[in-house]
Amino acid sequence: MAMNYIIHLLIYFDIYVIVALSLNLVVGYCGMLTLVHAGFYAIGGYAYALLTLVLGWGFLPSLLTAVMLAATLSLAVSLPAWRLKGDFFVLATLAVQALIFSLLYNWSDPNAPLGTWNNLTNGPFGISGIPKPKILGFTVTDSHSFFLLATVLAVLCAFIVWRLTSSPWGRVLVAMREDELAARNLGKNTRMLKVQALAIASGLVSVAGTLYAAYVGYLDPSSASLEESILMLSMVIVGGVGNFRGPVIGAIVLIAVPELLRFLDLPDALAANLRLAIYGLLLVLMMHFRPQGISGKYRLS
Repeated sequence: MAMNYIIHLLIYFDIYVIVALSLNLVVGYCGMLTLVHAGFYAIGGYAYALLTLVLGWGFLPSLLTAVMLAATLSLAVSLPAWRLKGDFFVLATLAVQALIFSLLYNWSDPNAPLGTWNNLTNGPFGISGIPKPKILGFTVTDSHSFFLLATVLAVLCAFIVWRLTSSPWGRVLVAMREDELAARNLGKNTRMLKVQALAIASGLVSVAGTLYAAYVGYLDPSSASLEESILMLSMVIVGGVGNFRGPVIGAIVLIAVPELLRFLDLPDALAANLRLAIYGLLLVLMMHFRPQGISGKYRLS
């Protein structure tokens, strides 16, 4: 029983490591604060759910399609980023996040079958019975096998982020973060860099959304809520932006917090509110005493 609980936590850790590393690519290396990451996370999950349930696709084709869809839809954020900066860009991402949540919540009709134009998301009732991953004829049904799959994908996504951020492309991102005008004067196409970074980050977080949907077997619009976006951003800020290990540390800390509350035997309603209060307190303390995060190199302005 204890081992199953540990495996469950490790699966969530794998999922949120992908989330935090992908978000850090935008926040830490580009210096663009975004609140829409949970929206692309949900798009990955919904794409997987619909493709497997309605069209009967396998795990890998559904995963790749979810990645391409999220990367394409990231243009809704990256194109405004050409002109908007700072608080205005944050408000633009908040508007896109609200739009995604609204579409997932309202695109439903109880009289129409799931996956049709009139009932694409099943609205607030969510999508249940999402199939477990099936790869090369093998269905991942038990938690140990799913942990292996989640770990492989987390390592793959982490390797992609590490290779990108340690490459000349990643160093140009940092140069753009420090002084976009200087980067332009050196001949760097900063607009295209923003499009690329947001597309890659959105595609990677859709992998995490796919894993979550496949593991839990149920998905509803709350996965695209503002609260979820703030949780993701908190992981990056607490762990530290602008480096590789910070988001990993942030994911560990913020996954451990609600689990530690379980041992206090508190009522569920109180535990949920206390968790949010602790998240907020962590953010306030980190921004006051260590703005660059636990292991960060870059201070958010």
